[in-house]
Amino acid sequence: MSTAGEQACLSGPAILLEQFIPDHVFLYITEGTINCYDGSNSYTVKSGEYFLARKNRLAKYHSEKEVKFERLMFCFEEAFLRSFQEKHKPVVAEFGSTDTFVKITPTELIPGFIRSLKPYTDSAGKIEAAFEDLKYEELLIILLKNQPELAGLFFDYAAPQKINLEEFMSRNFKFNVSVERFAYLTGRSLSAFKRDFKTIFNQTPSRWLVQKRLQEAYFLIDKKKNKASEIYLDLGFEDLSHFSFAFKKLFGLRPTEL
Repeated sequence: MSTAGEQACLSGPAILLEQFIPDHVFLYITEGTINCYDGSNSYTVKSGEYFLARKNRLAKYHSEKEVKFERLMFCFEEAFLRSFQEKHKPVVAEFGSTDTFVKITPTELIPGFIRSLKPYTDSAGKIEAAFEDLKYEELLIILLKNQPELAGLFFDYAAPQKINLEEFMSRNFKFNVSVERFAYLTGRSLSAFKRDFKTIFNQTPSRWLVQKRLQEAYFLIDKKKNKASEIYLDLGFEDLSHFSFAFKKLFGLRPTEL
């Protein structure tokens, strides 16, 4: 695998599911529209637009099933960024924005870079390994030339700091990630997370997450008239039958009976 990132690909699936973002990601939409959600804010990005997704965040991506969707994605791993920083020695200052999805100031350099990739891609749309690191470096040079303040984002290698657990969990309980991941994102060891969680919520994290998601489901079905099949994935359940079983166990009736 390249030290620059997992892969750069010129196409993508119709639907991108939720995920933890382990590395800074540059996303360029070549066709279609994508909707992004980070637990607090929603963003819509259209064909020809591009942005950065910040590492160590939770996000959901969705594009319409009926509409063709393609994107170009670059994942900047820490090893590559450290190597780049040592080579180019950019000026690094604190990056002001805390947004998960960072807007990039429009510049013709980026569409030009996207067009330049074609000769170096294979039939699957992936950049050939021999050119991958060079293209990652070229893109990062363009981004820093266009917005020097991005150095404060790219070259900050600190782990997440300890934050307000109650506020974070109340905002992000819908994300289907592990308890270990929630602990990391709140700046805690797993044991400290479980201890603090018990103190705040008087429940284990796993039990609280299921109950919180089901309570939200009850509200959406009862008050908003949503169907279970429309909401179970958004609420962090992987399987509709499991969702229905858990719902009946807590409330005494199936979602369809509500």
